[in-house]
Amino acid sequence: MKKILALAVVVSLIVIGCTKNALTGKSHLSLISESQLEEMAITEYRTFLSQNKVVSSSTNKDAEMVKRVGTRIAAAIREYYSAKGMADVTKGYQWEFNLVDSKEVNAWCMPGGKVVVYTGLLPVTQNEAALAIVLGHEITHAVAGHGGERMNNGLAAQGIGAIGDILTNGNPKVNNIFNNIYGPGVQLGVLLPNSRSQEYEADKYGLYFSAMAGYNPNEAIAFWQRMAQAGGAKQPEFLATHPSDENRIAKLKSYMPEALTFYKPVKK
Repeated sequence: MKKILALAVVVSLIVIGCTKNALTGKSHLSLISESQLEEMAITEYRTFLSQNKVVSSSTNKDAEMVKRVGTRIAAAIREYYSAKGMADVTKGYQWEFNLVDSKEVNAWCMPGGKVVVYTGLLPVTQNEAALAIVLGHEITHAVAGHGGERMNNGLAAQGIGAIGDILTNGNPKVNNIFNNIYGPGVQLGVLLPNSRSQEYEADKYGLYFSAMAGYNPNEAIAFWQRMAQAGGAKQPEFLATHPSDENRIAKLKSYMPEALTFYKPVKK
C-alpha cells in the first residue's frame, strides 16, 4: 500500500509538473521553473567568465561581431514571439554575448540568454552569416527550454528519489543534478534520442531566427559542410548527441524554403 501511495504521489507530481513549450507546442515535464534555471545559469556563467579569457568587444572586431550578431538574433526572437502573442517567454532574459579565447570549436547559450562563442569556432564560420546560423541554433536551445527539458528528463531517468530530492527547496543535490544528468547508463536509453530531436528543433528555428535577423539561411549548408570536413573521426549517430552531418544537412535543406520566407537582408 505504501508503494502504491508513493507511486500515486509521484505520478500526480509529474502530471502537475507538465508544461507546454511555447515554441514547439510540445508538453514536457517541468519540475524546476525557468526562473530557477536562469538563476543557476547566471551563477555558472559568471564562474565560467571569471575562469576564462574574455575578449573585449570594445577593442576586438570579432568580439564586436559576436555581440552585434547576437543582439540581432535576440531582437528577431522577440519579434517572432511578439507576433504570436507570446512576448512574455523571453521577458526576463538579460542577454549577454561574449567571445572567449579558446581553440575549442564551440558556442553555447544558457537559460536567460547568457551566450559564449569560442574563438576556435570563427575559422570555421568564416563569415557573419554563418556565425548567425550558429547563434540562432544555440539560442533556440535556450528559448525552447531544451536545457530544462533535458534536466527534467535526467531526473526522471534517475528514478523517484531524484524527483523527490529536486522538489525539496534548498537541497544541495540540485546543483549536482544540474551538472551531472548525463550518466553513461542513462544516455543510451533516454537522453540521446531526445537531444537529437532538440538539435533538429534548434536547427529549424535557428534558421528562422537568423533569417529574420537579416542573414541568409542558405549559409547553414556551407557551414555544416565545413564542420563535416573539420570533424575527423566521429561516433556512430546512435551514440552521439548531435545528428550526423549528412542527416543534419538533409534536414536543413528541407527547412530552407520556409526559412527563406523569413529572410530580410541586413541593410548596410
